[in-house]
Amino acid sequence: MDMRIVPHWINGAQVEGAGDRHLPVWDPATGEQQATVVAATDAEVRAAVQNALDVQPKWRAASLSRRAEVLFRFRDLVDANRKEIATLLSSEHGKTVADAAGEVARGLENAEFAAGAPHLLKGGYSEQAATGVDVYSIMQPLGVVAGITPFNFPAMVPMWMFCNALVAGNTFVLKPSEKDPSVSLLLADLLRRAGLPDGAFNVIQGDKSAVDALLADPDVQAISFVGSTPVARAIYEAGTRAGKRVQALGGAKNHMVVLPDADVDAAADAAVSAGYGSAGSGAWPSPSWSRSARRATRSCRRSPRASPRSVSARPPTRTRRWAR
Repeated sequence: MDMRIVPHWINGAQVEGAGDRHLPVWDPATGEQQATVVAATDAEVRAAVQNALDVQPKWRAASLSRRAEVLFRFRDLVDANRKEIATLLSSEHGKTVADAAGEVARGLENAEFAAGAPHLLKGGYSEQAATGVDVYSIMQPLGVVAGITPFNFPAMVPMWMFCNALVAGNTFVLKPSEKDPSVSLLLADLLRRAGLPDGAFNVIQGDKSAVDALLADPDVQAISFVGSTPVARAIYEAGTRAGKRVQALGGAKNHMVVLPDADVDAAADAAVSAGYGSAGSGAWPSPSWSRSARRATRSCRRSPRASPRSVSARPPTRTRRWAR
């Protein structure tokens, strides 16, 4: 049986990788390899950025209502394809399909937020801010921006980034995790079907080498990253050194304190949900629990609501605006 090859998405279509480094995509249900990612070469990263750069003036010239219309159509397409997205996500990440559907719902909220761009991107005007001086502000796109996203939320986190980036008039290059890369291609196709111009959204598959190429490219004006703290620090330092705007979200763990008068069953349910939601890969597991919290978790065995099978992850929604 031939191994499935995960392609890039450049200029509105899937493009087979030309590199010689192959990265495995595992099936979390069986532990067997189910696909291969051909890591992008520097030339392929450059091609994606160039396509985004070429189409950006056209996309920027589109009216706010037109851009919002594309995002609204994208929102409807994601909604209509929730089950397909969630099933594909589950097959590569390992979270349950129900859990994956919750992630898609959180991602949808960002598309809905972006559809409000005609109001969100209004400027401001202050008459007589000083004697004879009026002050005004306008919101303008940066140009080509890029997102580097983690394995634990392959649908939601990219949608944090590209929905708001695109509706602001930027074009986008996404480098998803090589561990579960296929959802990014499905989202890219939905954007195409929604009417986004070819080249305005590109997907580069790969690992650190692709990230380094994006950081070094002078035409990438901004980088958004979600992942571990050491990598976030490295990307922030490299990106800002190159004069880019960088948003680097690293780590993210929570402390849990359960007070003596707490509802122990509810606290136990919350503790298990935090630890096992999203197949244990969420950013909200609580590594530091109080003594009372530990006593509460021992009641998990007594609480039918605390069964890992009933866990439902509820990741927070975060929105990002990419504008000067």
